[in-house]
Amino acid sequence: MAELVFFSGPMDCGKSTLALQMHHNHAVRGRDGLLFTRLDRAGVATISSRLGLSRRALEVDDTTDFWSLVVDRRTHGHPVDYVIADEAQFFTALQVEQLARVVDELDVDVFTFGITSDFRARLFPGSARLVELADRVEVLQVRALCWCGARATHNARTLDGLMVTQGEQVVVGDVEGGGGEVAYEVLCRRHHMRQMTAAVARAVLPVDGR
Repeated sequence: MAELVFFSGPMDCGKSTLALQMHHNHAVRGRDGLLFTRLDRAGVATISSRLGLSRRALEVDDTTDFWSLVVDRRTHGHPVDYVIADEAQFFTALQVEQLARVVDELDVDVFTFGITSDFRARLFPGSARLVELADRVEVLQVRALCWCGARATHNARTLDGLMVTQGEQVVVGDVEGGGGEVAYEVLCRRHHMRQMTAAVARAVLPVDGR
C-alpha cells in the first residue's frame, strides 16, 4: 500500500540529499514521479543539496493543490507513481491533507522532507500536520552537530552570529550566511535555550569549554 512518509530533522542533516537520492532510486526502476519544493535556498523551482546536487522541481505556493495536479496529470495519460516534496514545513495544513488524500485515494507514495520546528522551537504548520497524518515519521540518521559536538536538534536564526528570537516565522537563509545577513545555525537544545551560538561561545568560553 502507498504511504505518506515525513523525513524530518534540523537543517544540515541531509534531507534534500535524501530526497534527490530517493527520486533517483525510484526513477531508475521505471517509476514516474513529481518533485515539489518551496523556498529552496538555491532559488525558485529547485531542490538543492549542500553537497552540490540539484534538480528542477515544481514550486509550491499557497494556491498549489496537490490533489488537482496529480489527478490532472493522470487524466491526461501521464502516470504518477510517487511524489517527492522537499521543504514541506512551508506547506499549508490543507496541502498536507491533499497529499494524504493522494496516498489514500490514488495509491501514490508521497515522501515529504522538512524541518519540524522553526527558530523559536515552535512547530511549522505543515510539519505539525504531517506529524499528525503521516503513516511514518522518520528522523534522519545523519547527525547535524552543534558547535559543542553534541547532536544538533534545533535551528537558530542569527544575525552577525547572535541568535535572533523574534521575527517572521519564514525567512529564507542558510547555515553558511553571515556578514550582517540573516543566517541559521544548528544547535543542541541546551545551547539553543541559552542562545549560545558558536560566535558567542568563542567570545565567552575557553577553547575547550562548554
